[in-house]
Amino acid sequence: MPPPTPPPGEPKRRRLLALPAVCPCEGIAPAPLLASLLSLAADLTSRGAGDAGAFPVLRRGVRQAVRIAGLLLAFLEEIQDATVALALPAPAVLGLTELHVAMQKLRFLLTDCARRGARLWVLVNAGLAASELRGVLGSFAGALDALPKGVVDASVEAGELARLVSEQAWRVPVRPDAGDERAARTVRSILEQFKSGVSPDAEDARRVLEHIGVRTWSECSEEIAFLEDELRTRMDGAGDESCSNAVLINSLIAFLVYCRVVLFDQIDVNPKADAAARPARCPDWIRPDALQCPITLDLMTDPVTVSTGQTYDRASITRWIKAGCRTCPVTGERLHTADVVPNAALRGIIERMLLSNGVSLPDASSSSGHRHGALGDTPAPFGPAAAGAARLAVTYIVAQLSTGSKEERRKATSEARKLCKHSVFYRAYLVEANAVPWLLCLLSSTDASVQENAVASLLNLSKHPGGRAALFEAGGVGLVVDVINVGARAEARQNAAAVLFYLSSGPEQAEEIGRIPESIPTLVKLIRDGAHRGRKNAMVSLYGLLQCASNHGKAVAAGAVAALAAVLAVDRDDLAGDAVALLARLAEHPVGAQAVLARPGLVARVVEALATSASRSGKDHCVALLVALCRHGGEKVVALLGRMPGLMASLYTLVADGSPQTCKRARALLNMIHRHYEMGDAPAAAAPAPEAGESVVRVL
Repeated sequence: MPPPTPPPGEPKRRRLLALPAVCPCEGIAPAPLLASLLSLAADLTSRGAGDAGAFPVLRRGVRQAVRIAGLLLAFLEEIQDATVALALPAPAVLGLTELHVAMQKLRFLLTDCARRGARLWVLVNAGLAASELRGVLGSFAGALDALPKGVVDASVEAGELARLVSEQAWRVPVRPDAGDERAARTVRSILEQFKSGVSPDAEDARRVLEHIGVRTWSECSEEIAFLEDELRTRMDGAGDESCSNAVLINSLIAFLVYCRVVLFDQIDVNPKADAAARPARCPDWIRPDALQCPITLDLMTDPVTVSTGQTYDRASITRWIKAGCRTCPVTGERLHTADVVPNAALRGIIERMLLSNGVSLPDASSSSGHRHGALGDTPAPFGPAAAGAARLAVTYIVAQLSTGSKEERRKATSEARKLCKHSVFYRAYLVEANAVPWLLCLLSSTDASVQENAVASLLNLSKHPGGRAALFEAGGVGLVVDVINVGARAEARQNAAAVLFYLSSGPEQAEEIGRIPESIPTLVKLIRDGAHRGRKNAMVSLYGLLQCASNHGKAVAAGAVAALAAVLAVDRDDLAGDAVALLARLAEHPVGAQAVLARPGLVARVVEALATSASRSGKDHCVALLVALCRHGGEKVVALLGRMPGLMASLYTLVADGSPQTCKRARALLNMIHRHYEMGDAPAAAAPAPEAGESVVRVL
């Protein structure tokens, strides 16, 4: 799908307190310029008619700016009433243009000061915001001074209003309010306490949040989310200034995390979460299916365009290309390059559609895997204040896990899950604070939410070397296996299976897990009976356990081959590729190869998958499996493969067009088959190929 043309007025992203005003085009007629000014002035005036708490920072300066905008609106209306717009002299356009630019900047500034989620950042930058506001008001006065006298004095009222606006714009004092300065000093004081590892007075932190209007857990999380986005923007920059900003932003994030953990007893429901469950309305001028990824049929959140002009969701097309596929899924054309181009126009359409329903779209850099900062996988400068705040927050969480009430443990497990999901820093601090044993204890909780959050936290902590070591030292593998078997919710069972994957990071760890009698049979059962995600997690975990040779026999005895054959018979997606990869790993040992050969029709399905798979890695696993079967099954298996319809053509295609590894294996398999027939055996006509339901062992 080619990128659609964005509709007029499509907003562009900008950094907070950046004021990228657009100058009206040269030669614009006075009439439309005056009409646009009236619209801008009316919009600015309406900003002061809303909630009194909409501007928690720089309240007095904002009120004065809105009042001056109201005077400007009255002045512009007097001009419109007292003159014929088309008769405005050409020199008036210069002053009106300057006024238009200044009013755009004021609109941006008021939007930033009222933006939910950005209130702490505006408080910390109140001096900069006040300076920008002074500059904008000065531009108002300068623009009015540049207007011809005939325009200013078009009526008595117009002249008085112009002089009043100019005088007040020059003379009005714009500075941070006393309350703003007091709250900012408190924030700086708290950050200094964090550097020393001292817990701040809870009332001091609460007063700061009250000043900026953050009164709930979800509002605090909203502030954190904004600062994460701001941090990503800053880290994309370069130089010492960006590094310094990153340290400050990380410190503010850690301050808010500490406040969220310590000050709020309950996790309130965010209204946006309810809105997300409602179907989003698609604009009338575009087809709904045009917003779906052709691969997953889900709404695209990070649309990108490939070399053929088709658009896909970034995550989907990335998986497609990484799987070795080099053709466009829609057109079948060969992709000349694996590079993709972000489709900003389509993303803007999707974002506007979702925002109209109260749902925000994830940041593109987040969905493409580029995360930074305190809650990002890529470490940004953390700083001593952020480190101190993080340690104090984690200590509080672990205390709640160990001795808290039922409600406190529920909130603590939720916080632990949220913090360690992306942040390498919080993972390390949770491991350091001995959180793993307490999370393991909560795996047996009768509260399904507590169990689910505890498993998810352990999954993220198992990505940390210290977390894996702590899990083994606490004897937690058996408890994780029990959750796979009897977890209260499907998500808990799926995450528990993924924990085993990270724990089986080496042959020694895989052997230790394999010693637990229920570990491998439990994974096989999940492959056989689980949902899509659970089956996938179980397969990758079992693949890791097969690093240990002694686990191959256990997997075969648990029925792994039958379970994988069932997946291969039904699925044609990535699960089928994982099933073939796991069968190839099993066939590396004689016991696994014999089990595969004994399964009726399984070899024929593998040959069929080799011919039909669009994935290069899938074809490679198919060839690896067939080579392993020949190595352990001998000449009779080679003869059987020689009689398989279509196999030789598939192998020759891979020799010509496969990856280097696949080409090498395909050539080796072809040599085996040719060598077998050169030794005197009859070719394919000598014996019929086995029926689809027959066992290869019977043929042998």
